[in-house]
Amino acid sequence: MSNNSFSPKTKFNFRKLLPIFALSFIFPMSLTACDSGSKTKGSDSDEVVVLRMSHFMPAPSAMNTQAFEPWAKKIEEESNGRIKIENFPSSTLSKASETYDAAVNGRVDIGIQLQGYTSGRFPISQIAELPGMSNSASQMSCLMQTLYDNGTISSEYEDSHVLALYGLGPGVLHSTKLIATPEDMKGLRIRRPSAVAGDIIEIMGAAPVGLPANDIYTSLQRGVIDGLSLPWDGVPIFRVNELIDNHTNIPLYSSSFVMNMNQAKYDSLPDDLKKVLDDNSGMVFSKMVGDVISKMDIEALQDAKEAGSTIVDIPDPLNDPAWSGPLKQGTQKYLDSVSRDGADADAIYKKVKEASDFCKV
Repeated sequence: MSNNSFSPKTKFNFRKLLPIFALSFIFPMSLTACDSGSKTKGSDSDEVVVLRMSHFMPAPSAMNTQAFEPWAKKIEEESNGRIKIENFPSSTLSKASETYDAAVNGRVDIGIQLQGYTSGRFPISQIAELPGMSNSASQMSCLMQTLYDNGTISSEYEDSHVLALYGLGPGVLHSTKLIATPEDMKGLRIRRPSAVAGDIIEIMGAAPVGLPANDIYTSLQRGVIDGLSLPWDGVPIFRVNELIDNHTNIPLYSSSFVMNMNQAKYDSLPDDLKKVLDDNSGMVFSKMVGDVISKMDIEALQDAKEAGSTIVDIPDPLNDPAWSGPLKQGTQKYLDSVSRDGADADAIYKKVKEASDFCKV
C-alpha cells in the first residue's frame, strides 16, 4: 500500500478531528468579538438598555398618553437613545396588585402601582390618604414625594429603587342612587380602592367591595356594585360616566402611587444613565404627573356638569355636621390599626399634616 493511502479506520479518525481544527480558529475570533463589545461603567457606549415598564392604566388614558409616554420619550432622548422604555399598560405585564413586587423581583424593570392595592404593605404611607390631607392631585403628589424625601415613609420601600411617588385628586362618590348624606349609603355596595377608603365606607353603613379599577365597568353593568369611590380623573378613564350620573363631590380620601425600579437593574446602569433617570425622577416626575391629573380632574367634573349629571357638592366634610363624625371615626380607626402594628401613628399623622400644609397650592 502506498504512503498516500489511508485505511478506513485512519480515514474515519481524521474526519472526526476536522470540527476540532475548525473550532481552534473560530473560538479565538469569538472571544475577540465579545471583548471588543464589552462596556465599562460610565462609558459613552452606544449599547441600548431596555427597561420594561408596567402599570394598570389603560393605553388611551390621559395619564398614560400625557404623563407616562412623554416621560419615557424624554428619558430616551436625554440618554441619546441608550435607554429605551417599553411601556406595558392595562396590566398586560403584571397584575395591578402585584406590580410593585414584580419590580422588586425583576419580573418587570419599572412598576407603577397604587399602594392601596396591597393591603397592609404600606400602612405608614397610607396615612397621607386620610381625609383632609389633600385637595388636589398636585398637592397629593407633592405630599407623597416630600414624605419620602424627608424619611417619614422611606422605610417601606427599602426593597427597591424608588423613582417617584405621586397622588391622585380626592376620591369622591359615584352611584346609581343619589347620596346626599351618610345615611343614603346604608346597604349600598361601594367599590373601594384601599383599606383607608374601605374603613370610611363601612362606617357609613355601606359594604366596601374590593376589585381592580379595570373591573369597575362590568361590575356596574352587572349590578355587582351600586357605586364606587374614585377621583374625577378616573370617571372617563374607566367609562363610569357611561353608566352613572349621580355624583357626590366630597373629598373622602386620596390615593397614592409608587413608581419603583428593580434595584439590581438600576445598580447595573452606568453612572451617566443613572443620572438621566435621577434627573427625571423624584419631585420632577411627581409634579409633572400631579399637574396632568389635576387638569384631568377639572375636565372630568366639567364634563359631568355639561352632561346634566346630578352633583352634590360637599367641599369641607370634616366641618360638615352630617359627614364629619363618620370621617373622623374612620380616620381614628385607621390610625389605631397602624399603632397596633408598632408605629407611632399620631406622630406620623402630625408629620403628614405638616407636609400637607407645605404642599398646599
